[in-house]
Amino acid sequence: MSNSAASAYARVATTTASPRDVEAQTLLKAANKLQDAINNADPLSEQTTQALMFNRKLWTIFLSEAMRDNNPQPQDVRQKIANISVFVLSQTAALLMSPQFDHFRPLIEINRNIAAGLSGRP
Repeated sequence: MSNSAASAYARVATTTASPRDVEAQTLLKAANKLQDAINNADPLSEQTTQALMFNRKLWTIFLSEAMRDNNPQPQDVRQKIANISVFVLSQTAALLMSPQFDHFRPLIEINRNIAAGLSGRP
């Protein structure tokens, strides 16, 4: 498939996907970016920084949504999302200051596990 065809398919898939599917796909994208950074084998590379920044932006959105007063989720769910968000954000900030690839694994696993839950996969 050509690159332009793949891009067009991705745009259509995103506009027709449910919010849960979009969140799951974005979490997987973040996990893949982090994994690619590890595979690059240079903790100080621009790729590593960009992967961590993408993850930080994503989890900042999740935290903001969990704290929003008119969020329709039950309070206990919102609190759990906020707690995970704070953990991920603190770990991501620490890795931005001192990238250590062995500390990327928990972030990758969190992103993948939550994506699987959003997608209805075990």
